[in-house]
Amino acid sequence: MSGAIGRLVLRRIGFAVPVLVIVALGVFLLAAASPFDPIHQYYGVEIFGASAADVARVRAELGLDDPVLVQFWNWLSGVLGGDLGVSRSFRQPVAQVVAERLPWTILLAATGLAFAVVLALVLGTVAAWRQGGWVDRFVTAIGHALEGLPPFVLALLSIAVFSLGLGWLPVAGLTDAGQAVSFGQVAEHLVLPALVLGVSQSPWLVLHVRQSMLTSLSEDHVTGARARGLAERVVVLRHALPTALLPFVTLIGARIPELVTGAVLVEEVFSWPGLAAAVVTSATAVDYPLLAVLTLVATAAVLIGSLLADIAAILLDPRVAADG
Repeated sequence: MSGAIGRLVLRRIGFAVPVLVIVALGVFLLAAASPFDPIHQYYGVEIFGASAADVARVRAELGLDDPVLVQFWNWLSGVLGGDLGVSRSFRQPVAQVVAERLPWTILLAATGLAFAVVLALVLGTVAAWRQGGWVDRFVTAIGHALEGLPPFVLALLSIAVFSLGLGWLPVAGLTDAGQAVSFGQVAEHLVLPALVLGVSQSPWLVLHVRQSMLTSLSEDHVTGARARGLAERVVVLRHALPTALLPFVTLIGARIPELVTGAVLVEEVFSWPGLAAAVVTSATAVDYPLLAVLTLVATAAVLIGSLLADIAAILLDPRVAADG
């Protein structure tokens, strides 16, 4: 099994390298086609008082007059040498911008995904177990209703109800105004955005678990377990649920792109200090170095999520490795 996992990791690394290079090149080409001039974003309102000579000098220093392919090669060479470049919009090294914000994005995404997984396993299993009952009908109806609801709409509704209406949870931010970062403050401010992100990702997971459980409950080994007189709870949890977990794990890997997109939207609504604000700023400022790295971080998250899902599938069922 370890050999199969090792071969899988090597194949994925060989696939990921050209994908990341192509994605980064695409970012540079799209940014070059943008109508925004990076020099205006770099100077801000100060550009109206800058002389033409100063503007030309800064453009040359930033390499903005170089062809886009030259700019890409200079950036890529720096990345391969361990230098991610300097963000023109934040006036900081790109590595520092990412290091300051990435942990908060990971915290939000991991918490939201954990909540979505638990919610899906509980509600999907119960709905399938009680097929046709009121719980099944309620869960299915809510799942289909939430499928088409964008995360930012759900976020605004949750703020209106739980923050402005009931006053239970903070509206936005990482801490209360003037408060230092602490476990209690972060946990309190994390609850609502993590719940919104988890609920926004859960409809597909819940409905998938329900369908997988219905299929599993009709299989021969489950029928045999019932024939042996085992309690229904044992039959569902120890015989049907493990069989349904394999396609569920695969689906989680496929949902990672949606999780990344949802996290960006939720961060913006709740003013969470993650990578979302940096993405928006770098895009509007045509900040090549930062925009490329942030895009690569998102792409890498998708690739790593898919890899982890496949590894989990092999661990759950070694036959997957043999089939691959």
